Amino acid sequence: MTKSVLLLDGGLGQELIHRSTAAAHHLWSLQVMMKEPQLVSDVHRDFSRAGAAVACLNTYAVTRARLARGEVETPLATLLLRACDLAQAGIEESGVKGIALISSLPPLVASYSPDTELPTDQMITEYKELIAFQRSRVDGFLAETIASVNEATAVLTAARESGIRIMLGLTVKDDNGRQLRSGEPLEQAMTAIEAFDPLAVVINCSKPEAVSEAMPILGQSRLPFGGFANGFTAVDALKPGGVVDSLEARIDLGPAAYAAHAASWLDAGATVIGGCCEVGPSHVQALSELIDQRQLRRLKWSELESL
Repeated sequence: MTKSVLLLDGGLGQELIHRSTAAAHHLWSLQVMMKEPQLVSDVHRDFSRAGAAVACLNTYAVTRARLARGEVETPLATLLLRACDLAQAGIEESGVKGIALISSLPPLVASYSPDTELPTDQMITEYKELIAFQRSRVDGFLAETIASVNEATAVLTAARESGIRIMLGLTVKDDNGRQLRSGEPLEQAMTAIEAFDPLAVVINCSKPEAVSEAMPILGQSRLPFGGFANGFTAVDALKPGGVVDSLEARIDLGPAAYAAHAASWLDAGATVIGGCCEVGPSHVQALSELIDQRQLRRLKWSELESL
């Protein structure tokens, strides 16, 4: 049987920073969506043309805590639906058919910082709210950059109580792909996660080398798995409420080099690949070419339910 692979898109937020003339802001992707909305559609268009099977909405910064920190007055629901409209416009402009709209369920307060997590009950409530506002407009949800077991079980509980299954993206330490950013063992996280039956478990927004280190642990699970790495040298400089331009992009991770890492994930059994921050349309194009070179079947988001 020919192996099937789902190709995700790349890092929307960083791509917007590169394309926008505005100064970086701690709500950079939201700022661009409000002031330069065409750029958001353009990025979705380019990822679609590069071969991505999904368009992950520009909703990573749209949480109550992040909006309050930025003193944003536009209602949360309005921003979520605006992100959906812009993604749809980009897909239509690309001329590519059959691309799924996926919304991000991000860390509610800050990335890479488990110590900023909200109380568990509040996390569940806020994730359920994000799902309720969007479920009629999107094809699915991707919880991404989840840094602890508690955060993972909170978003998975919200999904279960909402009657849906989601893809879960965990972020691991850059110097130890066997541990979440919280320091908890990845194996412990997988044990806790399996009972929720997510569509797939992936490692995201970590160095590709760390993603590779995590693959054998994911492969021990019965769940579909994969990875989409970032292209940063490190993320330690980004503090809660900080600006992402404090991070440095690697110069050794062009499209071919990134695809080589992804090839090793496929070798380990991955069925989901894509890119995170600093992984642009040219990288996704290289992943698409990798899939073609290996004569793999392209998996649709809607087919995850049956895996």
